[in-house]
Amino acid sequence: MPEDRFARTADLVAARQDERAAALAEEVRAFLLPRGDERAVDVGTGAGALALALAPLVHEVVGVDRVPELLAKARERAAGASNATFVEGDAERLPFEDYSFDLAATLRTLHHVPRPEVVLAELVRVTRPGGRLLVIDQIAPDDPLAALAVDRFERSRDPGHTRLLPEVDLRGLFEANGLVLVRDRRETERRSLDAYLDLAGCTGEQRARTAALAPEGSDAYTAELGWYLLAR
Repeated sequence: MPEDRFARTADLVAARQDERAAALAEEVRAFLLPRGDERAVDVGTGAGALALALAPLVHEVVGVDRVPELLAKARERAAGASNATFVEGDAERLPFEDYSFDLAATLRTLHHVPRPEVVLAELVRVTRPGGRLLVIDQIAPDDPLAALAVDRFERSRDPGHTRLLPEVDLRGLFEANGLVLVRDRRETERRSLDAYLDLAGCTGEQRARTAALAPEGSDAYTAELGWYLLAR
């Protein structure tokens, strides 16, 4: 189960989050430009990276995740943020009423779920009319063969990986849900391959098989992230 992997690697996930916390907070502030009075939800919050980046920028933020071990890490890190709370829940069946939030956000979640269209529909459902959505996720290469190679590598590294969506598919989901693109940007992340395999708890023979599938060889791995701010 994907939850087992995240439970086993919760400490590594949290440590990686701590390394990038200040940079992520500034990126989110500059991209979102919040008013400061929003009630926000972070779906697939993990150890709380996005929720804690949002906390100083909004009135209230609720983080949701299925993995108790990650939520425990999030709560530890939220000790100084009285407006951040974390609850256990399923991204495909969010435990909130319609129109509960001014802002619904998700970071690196859609490629871990079998039905990203359902998760996006849930984000829309809990966002009030006139509210906004923030979606940040890794993007598949435009070339189908390159995308196939990346997904094969990612699934070997992490059994919880389902499929990276190309930008055209993401934009199709946004359009199908009646969302209007406010702004977007792309971000290139070049990662140490060893550190990236460590983050997924990929060891032993599986690690060797996965390293052999790395699209750029044994030294590094490059990921393209898409940032999308959308109006409901």
